[in-house]
Amino acid sequence: MAATTGSATLLSKQLKNLQEDRSLSNISAGLINDNIYEWEVMLMIGDDCKFYGGGFFKAKLTFPTEYPLAPPKMKFITPIWHPNIYTDGNVCISILHPPEEDKYGYERVEERWLPIHTPTSILLSVMSMLSSPNDESPANVEAARQWRDDPAAFKRQVRKCVRDSAENCWD
Repeated sequence: MAATTGSATLLSKQLKNLQEDRSLSNISAGLINDNIYEWEVMLMIGDDCKFYGGGFFKAKLTFPTEYPLAPPKMKFITPIWHPNIYTDGNVCISILHPPEEDKYGYERVEERWLPIHTPTSILLSVMSMLSSPNDESPANVEAARQWRDDPAAFKRQVRKCVRDSAENCWD
């Protein structure tokens, strides 16, 4: 129970910091059903993002009780077309992978989860990922293929996601 209490206390502080940080006005976060281990986040993407600018994307962060020793999981609730996001919305980014050797040899251990990461650093990394997809290790193979081989079609698909996200952001 002590680990749970410690992680809950840390998460409470981190949520408060994220909510009070005025430089993060494009990120909103709150608890789901008053559960400190489940957060709903809204990423309001600025026009500086080449593809997803103007989008409003809801996501869920789910933290293990072992946090910060183990990484959370992040899943987009709003449909999003991106090479590093599975079609079910789960995010595939190195810092959310467990801190162990990559059996495929793609990622170095230091690129994976470290306890110094915070919900804020995760969300900022995901927003950066939206601007710079990695098609070398895709979660959505079709999106990665389109990103590489048919950029115009990729951009059309993404713009549709952005329009839909804006229409449905308050549902």
